[in-house]
Amino acid sequence: MGVLTFEPYKSYLLPLWRFRTPDIARQSSALLRSEFDHFGEEEDFVGMDMTRKFIQMGFTRAKRYANHKGGRKYDKDHDVLPTSEHHSDKAEKEESSRIFKDILEDIKQDETYLRLKDQFQKELKEYKKQS
Repeated sequence: MGVLTFEPYKSYLLPLWRFRTPDIARQSSALLRSEFDHFGEEEDFVGMDMTRKFIQMGFTRAKRYANHKGGRKYDKDHDVLPTSEHHSDKAEKEESSRIFKDILEDIKQDETYLRLKDQFQKELKEYKKQS
């Protein structure tokens, strides 16, 4: 929630986030991974986590387009539409989704990310105690 509203990261990362074709997804996920690593070198947990969220959105959005022609999951009444098994770009979107998923699984195990996440959670817990 809110990943597309959190500045300045949104304006910096959003132009890098694309998933229309597998080639575009490869380029996009590589650029985002590079930014993730850069934020890690800077010890910027928020930047790392925002980049992780964009990578996760690449995975989930491409998967939605693979499952639903046109990317619409819900109808006007907010009921889930049936998945479409045969549409022209289903295989392409499945591959784009896998590309982002592989990067996502890798960064979830990143030692710097896990260390900074733990530190952030401890600081947040302490802050909540003091409030």
